[in-house]
Amino acid sequence: MDSVRLCFLFLTFALVSCRFLDPQQAQATPPVSDFRVLQTYPHDPQAFTQGLLFHEGHLYESTGRYGQSTLRKVDLESGEVVQSVQLPAHRFGEGLALWEDWLIQLTWQAGEARVYDRHSLELLHTFSYKGQGWGLTADDTSLILSDGSATLRFFDPETFTETRRIQVLDQGRAVSRLNELDYVKGEILANVWHSDLIARINPQSGRVQGWIDLQGLLPEHLQPQDSDAVLNGIAWDAENQRLFVTGKLWPKLFAIELIPEPL
Repeated sequence: MDSVRLCFLFLTFALVSCRFLDPQQAQATPPVSDFRVLQTYPHDPQAFTQGLLFHEGHLYESTGRYGQSTLRKVDLESGEVVQSVQLPAHRFGEGLALWEDWLIQLTWQAGEARVYDRHSLELLHTFSYKGQGWGLTADDTSLILSDGSATLRFFDPETFTETRRIQVLDQGRAVSRLNELDYVKGEILANVWHSDLIARINPQSGRVQGWIDLQGLLPEHLQPQDSDAVLNGIAWDAENQRLFVTGKLWPKLFAIELIPEPL
């Protein structure tokens, strides 16, 4: 009788424990992808890269720092700036996204999103948002904004009103310092500031589905002598199925493929 009672108590405890177990803890460790460089391109070593995207053969780049912030259209092969707009000296440029024929550029602490015509780079209007702006990208229906925390916020592109938010978790642990973003094949890619890592994030659950480790991408002899010259810049070339990456003040931009290829 005692052994039966003991068995019953053990099973009860097990069931109760499972009921309250965080389901994130049961997830497998996300896979880590290495990389192979396909091609290297010149990049303006004065560009403090904050946002990057690729569209119809050109790179579009948002650069930061007060008094130096720009929005620019860049020729991929030469790295030359084809068109450029200077931001006011009191605006610090941040993330950049394309929505239809709009280029939407965040600012760091001003709570202002600047909307430009993609063809002329003419400033059309601005939106306001709360908190800081770090990275910006877009899926089929929303703009997606990072602010340096573990939270990603989704906005209506027409009104810039927030529609929802997710917390980014790796096996139940919050992943903070999310910075530059891109949306690739149904996943959000996010640079983790001051690291060589890019997180691959499920846009519905916020779960990290994998990591991209870009340690050693920029050769040591090319690394700028600036503590903020870190990996930051992700741009997807959908037509040629390649990923462009660079960093703040880096003299090079790289087209890479992932090993193994998860995307």
